[in-house]
Amino acid sequence: MNVRFLGGAREVGRSAILVNDRLLLDYGMLTGNPPRFPVDDVDPEAVVVSHGHLDHVGAVPSLLSGDRRPPIHWTPPTRELALTLARDTLKLHGGTYDCPFTETEIRRVTQVSETHGYRESFEAAGHEITFYNAGHIPGSAHVLVDDGDTRLLYTSDFHTDDQRLVSGTTARPDADVVLCESTYSDVEHEARAAIEDRFAESVRTTIWQGGTVVVPAFAIGRTQEMLLVCEANDLDCYVDGMGKQVTRMLRRNPEFVRDADALQRAKSNARFVDGADGQRRRIADQNTVIVTTSGMLSGGPAMTYIPAVRQRPTNKIAMTGYQVEGTPGRDLLDTGSAEIDGRRMPVSAQVESYDFSAHADRDGILEFLDAYRDARVLVNHGDRCEAFAEELRADGFEATAPAVGDEAGI
Repeated sequence: MNVRFLGGAREVGRSAILVNDRLLLDYGMLTGNPPRFPVDDVDPEAVVVSHGHLDHVGAVPSLLSGDRRPPIHWTPPTRELALTLARDTLKLHGGTYDCPFTETEIRRVTQVSETHGYRESFEAAGHEITFYNAGHIPGSAHVLVDDGDTRLLYTSDFHTDDQRLVSGTTARPDADVVLCESTYSDVEHEARAAIEDRFAESVRTTIWQGGTVVVPAFAIGRTQEMLLVCEANDLDCYVDGMGKQVTRMLRRNPEFVRDADALQRAKSNARFVDGADGQRRRIADQNTVIVTTSGMLSGGPAMTYIPAVRQRPTNKIAMTGYQVEGTPGRDLLDTGSAEIDGRRMPVSAQVESYDFSAHADRDGILEFLDAYRDARVLVNHGDRCEAFAEELRADGFEATAPAVGDEAGI
């Protein structure tokens, strides 16, 4: 088996792996200004997508330009999330270099899409493929690729601990080679229950003091997790942005969430914002919680809420996810100010950060890999892939960290 790394190696973003020059695993984009895409234009026979986050699926429609029509394989939620993200990218950036596809390519996605459940093997470009629940977001999958000689397990993004929205991965299929993510290979997550308690207590205090809490959250996975947290802690909230659409979609796919009844209660507890007639500015003046996109403050309704709450020290902005270097969210955490909607804004409101990560931490990754001590490990999707590969070698693993553009014969 031959594996070529078109993106996602020694970096977080634009994941793309070409197997045997025929099968493409993921085709994402790296968020930034400007965004970055996989290094090579490819023409695969088939595409397999692990999950519906922008860094893994954001550039997929561009694979259908011209007369190219490779089938695209994914789980039902990943298909819906990919289309939602593509339409949003087209709405925000259509006709610019930041959007590598058109409405025509998005329509073609629906024509070539083939959905599969977990543990249902199928054929793609001469390979046997099986999805396993990765415990990251609804529909996320480990991808097992078997070409008849080698079994490659592409972990993609995964979590070994339960979240409120999805259960942690328990799948450990036999594999000769493991292509493993390493996003938090040097981090030990605080216990989720303790994080929730701190978050809920902080929110209650702010509301009691007369403030407003804005909770920037990724639309996919994190928004729904925060709605579940709010409902479980008896916190009323609003929800705004793309997360509303994703929440409705997940209600239609209950088999891909941990507790469909809990998600329905969380949805009922949240008031959905339509944004009409100055509604957002009125909500920003209430003593309430607002869960809204975008998670890194790079767009969405947060562009209204952050300016509205930023000047009052009694207000609070509670960041809930990883902030990529160079994003407004990262600037806010590092400097106390951020460029919001084209303007540099100092923020007097309190700014807090909570690690509601949907990725395994160091202990989780090592626990997962312990089942593969006889396999070869290729480390990707992280900021310290080489260092982690070296640590794995010291622990007895056969581990390397390919770079973008590298090929590996396995």
